[in-house]
Amino acid sequence: MTNKHFKILLFILGIYLLPQYNAAQVDFNNVPQDDLGNVKSEFQDLFYEALKQKGIENYDKAVVALQKCLEIDDSESILYFELGKNYNKLKNFGAAEDALKKAVSKDPDNEWYLDELYEAYAQQKDYDKAIKTVKQLVKFHPDYKEDLASIYVRTKDYKSALKVLDELDEELGISDSRDRLRNQIYNATGRKKAQIRNLEDRVDKNPDAEKNYLALIFRYSENNDKEKAFETAKKLLEINPESQLVHLALYKFYLDDNQAEKAIESMRIVLNSRQINGEPKLKVLADFIQFVSKNPKYESDLVDITSSVPEITTDVKTLTEVAQYYLLKNERKKALEYYKKAQNIEPNNFTILRNILLLHIDLKEYKLAEEKSDEALERYPSQPVLYLLNGVALNNLKQPQDAINSLETGLDYIIDNTKMEVDFYKQLGKAYTALNNFTKAKTFNDKAAKLELAN
Repeated sequence: MTNKHFKILLFILGIYLLPQYNAAQVDFNNVPQDDLGNVKSEFQDLFYEALKQKGIENYDKAVVALQKCLEIDDSESILYFELGKNYNKLKNFGAAEDALKKAVSKDPDNEWYLDELYEAYAQQKDYDKAIKTVKQLVKFHPDYKEDLASIYVRTKDYKSALKVLDELDEELGISDSRDRLRNQIYNATGRKKAQIRNLEDRVDKNPDAEKNYLALIFRYSENNDKEKAFETAKKLLEINPESQLVHLALYKFYLDDNQAEKAIESMRIVLNSRQINGEPKLKVLADFIQFVSKNPKYESDLVDITSSVPEITTDVKTLTEVAQYYLLKNERKKALEYYKKAQNIEPNNFTILRNILLLHIDLKEYKLAEEKSDEALERYPSQPVLYLLNGVALNNLKQPQDAINSLETGLDYIIDNTKMEVDFYKQLGKAYTALNNFTKAKTFNDKAAKLELAN
């Protein structure tokens, strides 16, 4: 619960000062006077034993010690509280409830007793009793009110939940956790208009808060009211010209409105932003690439912005997206440059490594391909594609015997990949041809042709 662990810690620290006082409250009238000291000592020892066992998570032993304390004196509320806490830890929630109700009956206004009882009810999913207990706790701390709203959501009493959330927002201001709860209610009830009205009210009451505009833009867009979303985004830009987040929405609206120059400027702001990272930036980049593919006259803008991508992002997906763009443009050297930058961030990414090796082969950089595939095989000795690329490089470096050694080793690692197997046989045919072993070369070339015909 909210603030629970801190409060209980303070309370338990106080408990260590209580045993002497508690023992003094025990009624020993029925005990012979000469035994009084022994009984007091036994009670204190048992109580300390219970605390010790709870501290080392021997909750069952703590329960036994507390029950023995109760046999000596059952008037102390703290004993029932400690007993209830241990039962909660043992997940014996029924027994915890019984013990904690006795503690509360002895000390009805004790916040910690009520909080632990609330825990027992919550664990049992007894929401009616939990609501009653939380209502008692609210007077101690307003944060319990948010717990109350959560329980109302669980019981589908959405009207009561929204009422509590409205009260809290009025008293304490808006919070992310309450907004998540509020959105959960709106999604469950389909009350999109109420959700939008709530956000509109926030914008009216606090016109300088960027967060409220962004939430409203998102909800308008979700509700297919693009016109209002666009107007809200432009209004935010008017109020806060330095806003970067608003451009995550604006670039889309500008594209839809055929305002290419403004769309490009918004995309440029997003892609240069250090405030925006990860998937949103990648989405904008993907949209930028798609836009330029349909409007090639803006390609220089894309080239300009992508040239700064490595400086503005450490996101591998963004870098590989740029690499893919250059591959589609058949600009292999540019693609290789971005794959290498991505590899610097994720050196153990096998897909990036493979793509780099393939590009070295495509660019006829066979020596680099051979060296890098040799290094890669030390780390990934069971990856057949590495043996294939190594073999291709060696064949082109006029080292057919080394190519054969690599390719024949790699063949053993191929599993259900006919296309790769064909490539291996072709490279082996090429290597044996270079060694003038035409019989072997024909054998492998025939194997390749047979597999290709069969598939």
